[in-house]
Amino acid sequence: MSRYWSEVVHGLTPYVPGEQPMIAGLIKLNTNECPYGPSLRVLQAIREAATEDLRLYPDPEARALKDAIAVHHGLQGEQVFVGNGSDEVLAHVFQALLKHDAPLLFPDISYSFYPVYARLYDMATRLMPLRDDFSLGVDDYLQVGRDGRVGGIIFPNPNAPTGMALALAEVQRLLTGFPDAVVVVDEAYVDFGAQSAAALIDRHPNLLVVRTLSKARALAGLRVGYALGHVDLIEALVRVKDSFNSYPLDRLAIAGGVAAMQDEAWFERTRALITASRGKLVAGLQQLGFEVLPSAANFVFARHPRHAGTELAAKLREQRILVRHFRQPERIAPFLRITVGTEAQCEALLLALADILQPASALR
Repeated sequence: MSRYWSEVVHGLTPYVPGEQPMIAGLIKLNTNECPYGPSLRVLQAIREAATEDLRLYPDPEARALKDAIAVHHGLQGEQVFVGNGSDEVLAHVFQALLKHDAPLLFPDISYSFYPVYARLYDMATRLMPLRDDFSLGVDDYLQVGRDGRVGGIIFPNPNAPTGMALALAEVQRLLTGFPDAVVVVDEAYVDFGAQSAAALIDRHPNLLVVRTLSKARALAGLRVGYALGHVDLIEALVRVKDSFNSYPLDRLAIAGGVAAMQDEAWFERTRALITASRGKLVAGLQQLGFEVLPSAANFVFARHPRHAGTELAAKLREQRILVRHFRQPERIAPFLRITVGTEAQCEALLLALADILQPASALR
């Protein structure tokens, strides 16, 4: 601590990102990155954008990228907001749309950046416990709305770290039940098996959908995120953005993002590979005795009845395989969150787990 810190800094507990070790030869299944390289069209677009024009500021509106995103979702450019990764987009969402006197509702087991933003902006919150099967209970939220005021709702769909998805009809129930509150659906993982709420935007002015190019478009290193919603919601985000940083996306990110949104063939092929690998990974884990929650994401959430999550994560690390383990909340401490890698990576993980669970001495 320093006497020069602002008062707000003393009360912060920052988000802890997934480990990014600079060690060759690791099988890295801890941060839900795409196991395949980005579209070749993206790489070509970035190369073509790397000219002497880098001396000039990028388009502060990123209009070419907004238009490409709008075309993909069947919306207008004015219904799109872009930012430096979906985390920055979410930061603006919290400040522009979710900071009210009434509490913000979000699941107790969810993306751990949400409480960080809430503390940063000194927001009232209410954690909504997931049900015993780790599903999100829409009726629980509606009951809170009947009992008192709600400042907003945010949740990932599919949820993180569970990977479980909420059906589109249930999302619509939330939107209808809270017409005076913004409902934010964080769809970082939606492309791997869930239904996007983007189709509901024109019917619900209180809906904001947040998405990223980091997962299904393999651009975690480029940092491109976006939001979709009614023009009034988008305007609020732009006002906050332009009070913070008018140029969140550089020329290379805009060019790469446009190419990524336009290469539908690469997108469909890659997510098909990942979902196929997920099915095989789930089957392999179940054969080893793991309980695996139903996943619509590019990761699985699994626990073994006889081995602690901490123990398994540490032993996998000894074999140069990284997975993610969360100590808190206590309810999920037994679980491992495992990114779906290539088939070879998933096979290596399963072999390592088999070795850990059935040591050579037990086989003699």
